[in-house]
Amino acid sequence: MPETSAEKKKMWGNYFATLRFLTIFPTPKVNARISPKLSMFPLVGLSLGLILYLSGLLGSGLYPLTTAFVLLLIWTGSTGFLHLDGLGDLADGLGAAHQDKAKLLQVMQAPDVGAFAVVSIVLLLLGKFALLSSLVFVGSFAPLLLIPAWARLGAAWWASSLTPLHEGLASWCRQAGHINLMPWFALLLLLSLIFAPMLLLAPLLLWVWKVFLEHKLGGMNGDALGAGIEITELGMLLLYCLNA
Repeated sequence: MPETSAEKKKMWGNYFATLRFLTIFPTPKVNARISPKLSMFPLVGLSLGLILYLSGLLGSGLYPLTTAFVLLLIWTGSTGFLHLDGLGDLADGLGAAHQDKAKLLQVMQAPDVGAFAVVSIVLLLLGKFALLSSLVFVGSFAPLLLIPAWARLGAAWWASSLTPLHEGLASWCRQAGHINLMPWFALLLLLSLIFAPMLLLAPLLLWVWKVFLEHKLGGMNGDALGAGIEITELGMLLLYCLNA
Protein backbone atom coordinates (compact mmCIF):
# COMPACT_ATOMS: atom_id res chain seq x y z
CA MET A 1 0.00 0.00 0.00
CA PRO A 2 2.74 2.61 0.77
CA GLU A 3 4.24 1.87 -2.65
CA THR A 4 0.88 2.43 -4.35
CA SER A 5 0.41 5.66 -2.44
CA ALA A 6 3.86 6.85 -3.48
CA GLU A 7 3.12 6.04 -7.11
CA LYS A 8 -0.15 7.99 -6.98
CA LYS A 9 1.61 10.94 -5.39
CA LYS A 10 4.25 10.89 -8.13
CA MET A 11 1.57 10.64 -10.82
CA TRP A 12 -0.27 13.67 -9.47
CA GLY A 13 3.05 15.48 -9.11
CA ASN A 14 3.82 14.82 -12.78
CA TYR A 15 0.34 16.02 -13.75
CA PHE A 16 0.62 19.27 -11.81
CA ALA A 17 4.15 19.89 -13.11
CA THR A 18 2.90 19.40 -16.69
CA LEU A 19 -0.18 21.55 -16.06
CA ARG A 20 2.07 24.33 -14.80
CA PHE A 21 4.36 23.87 -17.82
CA LEU A 22 1.59 24.08 -20.42
CA THR A 23 -0.81 26.55 -18.79
CA ILE A 24 -0.97 29.48 -16.40
CA PHE A 25 -3.34 27.69 -14.03
CA PRO A 26 -2.24 27.72 -10.37
CA THR A 27 -1.18 24.32 -9.09
CA PRO A 28 -0.20 22.82 -5.74
CA LYS A 29 3.51 22.84 -4.98
CA VAL A 30 5.36 19.77 -6.20
CA ASN A 31 8.81 18.38 -5.54
CA ALA A 32 11.39 20.34 -7.53
CA ARG A 33 12.75 17.04 -8.88
CA ILE A 34 9.40 16.23 -10.53
CA SER A 35 9.35 17.43 -14.13
CA PRO A 36 6.67 17.73 -16.83
CA LYS A 37 5.95 14.47 -18.65
CA LEU A 38 4.86 13.93 -22.23
CA SER A 39 2.47 11.26 -20.98
CA MET A 40 0.52 13.97 -19.15
CA PHE A 41 0.10 16.27 -22.17
CA PRO A 42 -3.24 14.73 -23.28
CA LEU A 43 -4.57 14.77 -19.71
CA VAL A 44 -3.78 18.47 -19.44
CA GLY A 45 -5.60 18.90 -22.75
CA LEU A 46 -8.65 17.11 -21.36
CA SER A 47 -8.54 19.37 -18.30
CA LEU A 48 -8.55 22.47 -20.50
CA GLY A 49 -11.25 20.92 -22.66
CA LEU A 50 -13.46 20.35 -19.62
CA ILE A 51 -13.07 23.99 -18.62
CA LEU A 52 -14.01 25.13 -22.13
CA TYR A 53 -16.95 22.73 -22.28
CA LEU A 54 -18.37 23.88 -18.95
CA SER A 55 -17.74 27.53 -19.83
CA GLY A 56 -19.67 27.04 -23.06
CA LEU A 57 -22.60 25.52 -21.22
CA LEU A 58 -22.59 28.29 -18.61
CA GLY A 59 -22.41 30.99 -21.27
CA SER A 60 -25.00 29.47 -23.58
CA GLY A 61 -27.63 31.93 -22.36
CA LEU A 62 -25.53 34.94 -23.34
CA TYR A 63 -25.36 36.59 -26.75
CA PRO A 64 -23.50 34.01 -28.92
CA LEU A 65 -20.68 36.32 -29.98
CA THR A 66 -20.04 37.25 -26.35
CA THR A 67 -19.80 33.59 -25.38
CA ALA A 68 -17.49 32.89 -28.32
CA PHE A 69 -15.19 35.74 -27.28
CA VAL A 70 -15.05 34.50 -23.66
CA LEU A 71 -14.25 30.98 -24.87
CA LEU A 72 -11.50 32.30 -27.13
CA LEU A 73 -10.05 34.33 -24.27
CA ILE A 74 -10.01 31.30 -21.95
CA TRP A 75 -8.59 29.04 -24.65
CA THR A 76 -5.70 31.26 -25.70
CA GLY A 77 -5.15 32.99 -22.36
CA SER A 78 -4.84 29.73 -20.43
CA THR A 79 -1.45 29.12 -22.05
CA GLY A 80 -0.24 32.67 -21.49
CA PHE A 81 -0.49 33.08 -25.30
CA LEU A 82 2.69 31.01 -25.54
CA HIS A 83 1.47 28.85 -28.44
CA LEU A 84 0.52 31.97 -30.39
CA ASP A 85 4.07 33.22 -29.89
CA GLY A 86 5.34 29.96 -31.39
CA LEU A 87 2.99 30.36 -34.34
CA GLY A 88 4.27 33.89 -34.95
CA ASP A 89 7.92 32.85 -34.76
CA LEU A 90 7.35 29.98 -37.19
CA ALA A 91 5.43 32.21 -39.61
CA ASP A 92 8.22 34.80 -39.59
CA GLY A 93 10.81 32.08 -40.17
CA LEU A 94 8.91 30.50 -43.06
CA GLY A 95 8.30 33.89 -44.63
CA ALA A 96 11.96 34.93 -44.53
CA ALA A 97 13.72 31.61 -45.09
CA HIS A 98 13.15 31.03 -48.83
CA GLN A 99 13.82 27.28 -48.43
CA ASP A 100 16.96 27.92 -46.34
CA LYS A 101 16.46 25.87 -43.13
CA ALA A 102 19.39 27.48 -41.34
CA LYS A 103 17.96 30.95 -41.96
CA LEU A 104 14.50 29.75 -40.95
CA LEU A 105 15.77 28.68 -37.53
CA GLN A 106 17.80 31.87 -37.17
CA VAL A 107 14.76 34.06 -37.83
CA MET A 108 12.61 31.98 -35.46
CA GLN A 109 15.07 32.64 -32.65
CA ALA A 110 15.10 36.41 -33.22
CA PRO A 111 13.10 38.47 -30.69
CA ASP A 112 11.57 40.73 -33.36
CA VAL A 113 7.95 40.35 -34.48
CA GLY A 114 7.47 40.58 -38.23
CA ALA A 115 4.51 41.05 -40.53
CA PHE A 116 4.14 37.32 -41.13
CA ALA A 117 3.77 36.74 -37.38
CA VAL A 118 1.13 39.45 -36.99
CA VAL A 119 -0.92 38.25 -39.96
CA SER A 120 -0.80 34.58 -38.94
CA ILE A 121 -1.81 35.30 -35.34
CA VAL A 122 -4.65 37.62 -36.38
CA LEU A 123 -5.96 35.12 -38.92
CA LEU A 124 -5.84 32.26 -36.43
CA LEU A 125 -7.67 34.25 -33.76
CA LEU A 126 -10.29 35.38 -36.26
CA GLY A 127 -10.71 31.81 -37.46
CA LYS A 128 -11.14 30.43 -33.96
CA PHE A 129 -13.57 33.20 -33.06
CA ALA A 130 -15.69 32.59 -36.15
CA LEU A 131 -15.77 28.83 -35.62
CA LEU A 132 -16.49 29.15 -31.90
CA SER A 133 -19.35 31.49 -32.80
CA SER A 134 -20.74 28.77 -35.06
CA LEU A 135 -20.56 26.23 -32.23
CA VAL A 136 -22.34 28.60 -29.86
CA PHE A 137 -25.07 29.37 -32.42
CA VAL A 138 -25.90 25.65 -32.78
CA GLY A 139 -25.35 24.95 -29.08
CA SER A 140 -22.75 22.24 -29.66
CA PHE A 141 -19.90 22.25 -27.14
CA ALA A 142 -18.82 18.59 -27.23
CA PRO A 143 -15.82 19.18 -29.52
CA LEU A 144 -14.39 21.69 -27.04
CA LEU A 145 -13.95 18.83 -24.60
CA LEU A 146 -11.71 16.85 -26.96
CA ILE A 147 -9.92 19.24 -29.32
CA PRO A 148 -7.35 20.51 -26.75
CA ALA A 149 -6.57 16.91 -25.79
CA TRP A 150 -6.04 15.83 -29.40
CA ALA A 151 -3.75 18.82 -30.05
CA ARG A 152 -1.62 18.12 -26.98
CA LEU A 153 -1.47 14.44 -27.81
CA GLY A 154 -0.09 15.63 -31.13
CA ALA A 155 2.52 17.75 -29.37
CA ALA A 156 3.60 14.73 -27.29
CA TRP A 157 3.82 12.64 -30.47
CA TRP A 158 5.84 15.24 -32.37
CA ALA A 159 8.17 15.77 -29.41
CA SER A 160 8.79 12.04 -29.01
CA SER A 161 9.16 11.15 -32.70
CA LEU A 162 10.84 14.13 -34.40
CA THR A 163 14.48 15.19 -34.13
CA PRO A 164 15.01 18.04 -31.60
CA LEU A 165 16.64 21.01 -33.29
CA HIS A 166 18.81 22.01 -30.33
CA GLU A 167 20.46 20.16 -27.47
CA GLY A 168 18.44 21.89 -24.76
CA LEU A 169 15.22 20.53 -26.25
CA ALA A 170 16.77 17.11 -26.73
CA SER A 171 17.70 17.05 -23.05
CA TRP A 172 14.18 18.10 -22.07
CA CYS A 173 12.62 15.38 -24.26
CA ARG A 174 14.80 12.77 -22.59
CA GLN A 175 13.74 14.08 -19.20
CA ALA A 176 10.07 14.19 -20.23
CA GLY A 177 10.23 10.48 -20.99
CA HIS A 178 9.31 8.20 -23.84
CA ILE A 179 5.71 7.10 -23.82
CA ASN A 180 3.33 4.66 -25.43
CA LEU A 181 0.79 6.93 -27.06
CA MET A 182 -1.53 4.19 -28.30
CA PRO A 183 -3.74 4.11 -25.16
CA TRP A 184 -4.33 7.86 -25.51
CA PHE A 185 -5.07 7.53 -29.23
CA ALA A 186 -7.52 4.73 -28.48
CA LEU A 187 -9.25 6.68 -25.69
CA LEU A 188 -9.62 9.87 -27.72
CA LEU A 189 -10.87 7.93 -30.73
CA LEU A 190 -13.51 6.30 -28.54
CA LEU A 191 -14.57 9.61 -26.99
CA SER A 192 -14.65 11.22 -30.44
CA LEU A 193 -16.84 8.41 -31.77
CA ILE A 194 -19.29 9.03 -28.92
CA PHE A 195 -19.30 12.82 -28.70
CA ALA A 196 -17.90 14.28 -31.96
CA PRO A 197 -17.44 11.76 -34.80
CA MET A 198 -15.80 14.29 -37.13
CA LEU A 199 -12.85 14.36 -34.73
CA LEU A 200 -12.04 10.80 -35.78
CA LEU A 201 -10.09 12.62 -38.51
CA ALA A 202 -7.92 14.38 -35.90
CA PRO A 203 -5.02 11.89 -36.24
CA LEU A 204 -4.81 12.82 -39.92
CA LEU A 205 -4.28 16.49 -39.02
CA LEU A 206 -1.62 15.54 -36.47
CA TRP A 207 0.16 13.43 -39.07
CA VAL A 208 0.04 16.22 -41.68
CA TRP A 209 1.72 18.60 -39.22
CA LYS A 210 4.39 16.01 -38.44
CA VAL A 211 5.16 15.59 -42.15
CA PHE A 212 5.22 19.38 -42.57
CA LEU A 213 7.80 19.77 -39.78
CA GLU A 214 9.94 16.97 -41.18
CA HIS A 215 9.93 18.61 -44.62
CA LYS A 216 10.28 22.28 -43.65
CA LEU A 217 12.38 22.16 -40.46
CA GLY A 218 13.93 18.70 -40.49
CA GLY A 219 12.74 18.23 -36.89
CA MET A 220 10.98 20.21 -34.20
CA ASN A 221 11.48 22.90 -31.60
CA GLY A 222 9.27 24.55 -29.01
CA ASP A 223 7.86 27.08 -31.48
CA ALA A 224 6.92 24.31 -33.91
CA LEU A 225 5.10 22.40 -31.16
CA GLY A 226 3.18 25.47 -30.03
CA ALA A 227 2.29 26.43 -33.59
CA GLY A 228 1.16 22.86 -34.23
CA ILE A 229 -1.18 22.96 -31.26
CA GLU A 230 -2.80 26.18 -32.49
CA ILE A 231 -3.10 25.13 -36.12
CA THR A 232 -4.43 21.62 -35.45
CA GLU A 233 -6.96 23.03 -32.98
CA LEU A 234 -8.17 25.40 -35.69
CA GLY A 235 -8.28 22.55 -38.20
CA MET A 236 -10.32 20.34 -35.88
CA LEU A 237 -12.77 23.17 -35.19
CA LEU A 238 -13.17 23.65 -38.94
CA LEU A 239 -13.73 19.93 -39.51
CA TYR A 240 -16.44 19.82 -36.90
CA CYS A 241 -18.18 23.00 -38.08
CA LEU A 242 -18.24 21.79 -41.69
CA ASN A 243 -20.44 18.93 -40.52
CA ALA A 244 -22.43 20.77 -37.84
